[in-house]
Amino acid sequence: MGRHFLRKAVFGLCGLLAGAALSGSAVAHEGHDHGAPPPPQVTTLAPRAEAASADFELVAVLRDGILTIHLDRFADNAPVEGATIEVDTPEGSQAAKTSGPGTYLLPVPFAAKPGAHDLAFTVTAGDTVDVLAATLTIPAAPTSSEKQAPAMLAQLGGLRTDLLAGILAGLLIGFLAGALVMSRRRAGALLVLGSLGVALAGAPQGAWAADTQPPARQPPARDAAQRLPDGSVIVPKPTQRILGVRTLVTAAGTFAGTVELPGRVVPDVNASGLVQTAVGGRLAPPEGGFKPLGTKVAAGEILAYVHPPIGASDLKDLEQQGYELDQQIAIVKRRYERLSAIPNAVTRREVEEAEIELKGLQTRRARLERVQREPEALRAPVSGVIAAADAVAGQMADPNTVVFRIVDPGRLWVEALGFSPDAGRSGATGRLPDGRTVALAFVGAGISDRAQAFPVLFSVAADIGELRPGQFLTVFAEAGAPRTGIAIPRSAVVRGANGQPIVYEHVSAERFMPREVKTEPLDASRVLVLAGLAPGRRIVTDGAELIDQIR
Repeated sequence: MGRHFLRKAVFGLCGLLAGAALSGSAVAHEGHDHGAPPPPQVTTLAPRAEAASADFELVAVLRDGILTIHLDRFADNAPVEGATIEVDTPEGSQAAKTSGPGTYLLPVPFAAKPGAHDLAFTVTAGDTVDVLAATLTIPAAPTSSEKQAPAMLAQLGGLRTDLLAGILAGLLIGFLAGALVMSRRRAGALLVLGSLGVALAGAPQGAWAADTQPPARQPPARDAAQRLPDGSVIVPKPTQRILGVRTLVTAAGTFAGTVELPGRVVPDVNASGLVQTAVGGRLAPPEGGFKPLGTKVAAGEILAYVHPPIGASDLKDLEQQGYELDQQIAIVKRRYERLSAIPNAVTRREVEEAEIELKGLQTRRARLERVQREPEALRAPVSGVIAAADAVAGQMADPNTVVFRIVDPGRLWVEALGFSPDAGRSGATGRLPDGRTVALAFVGAGISDRAQAFPVLFSVAADIGELRPGQFLTVFAEAGAPRTGIAIPRSAVVRGANGQPIVYEHVSAERFMPREVKTEPLDASRVLVLAGLAPGRRIVTDGAELIDQIR
């Protein structure tokens, strides 16, 4: 009799186990698929309304009874300053007040009432007038039962996941107890206790105490940038202003082919020069001292002196020459004085010859003294800036030593190595390692072989400041067949998590969607999108790197 009862109890618990498992799977699957899930909803943002036209993009955010209106240009996302905004509300027409660049404020008492409120914004900015319509939806305050429903559903979900383990544990306890105790009454009691254990074990920890606790208070809505499950990024308008987000409307076009060439900045040979010593000697500073690096100098300005060394034997020879010249000068001078004293006894020719001879000897004597005392003056050959200097007072310089190098920073060249004979003839640009760009103009190309490449010279069309000879850069020279695509700034392209280049499309006022693209270099500041992007889309040009870091 006990075995018969125990068999029935076991079968009943197995049926209970199967029913619980089937009911759990039915609730989880529901038997069929309802299609693609809806787009993710953002519930942490304050109530807002969006509107856009061909000229403007507007976002109105409600907070504490004040409607903050953010007005930007549609094409480039730049704030619109100095605009006039008239808002048609359910309580009549009102004018918004300026609060900052592209930001306007409007008190809205009607927003205290839940529901949908239709608004019309009349924007006047300069000569442009536009009307933007939007709907501001104010959600109703949740009731106490609606606040408790999510917590109860969470508790039930936790109970369902732990139910199977609890039933198995209760079944094992009841089976063992029934086998050991053959009494019908004791076996039934143990099975009941096992079922109670199932319920207690299956309930999530704290589920019973949760019924007596008040519902958790919902956190207040805050406008924070966030990335949604579909990969798009929500960036509220105030955050866009902080990040400096700017956009560009894409357009397709045909562009000349481009090749990349390694280049280096070199001085213009017609605006640079070297200051060298003609003879060896000791360097001496001019009046005011040696000029420091970066000093502007004019052509012909004295930069240093060189005192040539004179040996002991040479000095004796010079002294001997000096004595001989002094003796000759004394003799000629006396003769000239005697002839001048008797002008009637001698001819005028003899007097003039004596005078000329005397002056020649005096000149030779003065030059001999100057050789011993006067140094060689080193002068700047061109006007420019001292780019290099190797001058120390008292330094002994050999002949042809380079003491100063003068460069005009406003006249520089770029030397690149190319492989195509027509590279850069129709145009070129340069890109420095720090991202700055340089406009270049073709000067000439050589025919000498440098490892199967030949030098190509470009002149810097405009001085961009702080450009120095010796700097390396990449030259983008026009060459080859034209290409068709969409030209965008290099700053718009960022690297995704998989290393693929992506751009961020501005799909709505505060929503940005990443798009994978295929690009090729176009010039120093732009790339050419060959696939992955259609014309007429707004993409982020400034701030894309910061948006990509939002998680």
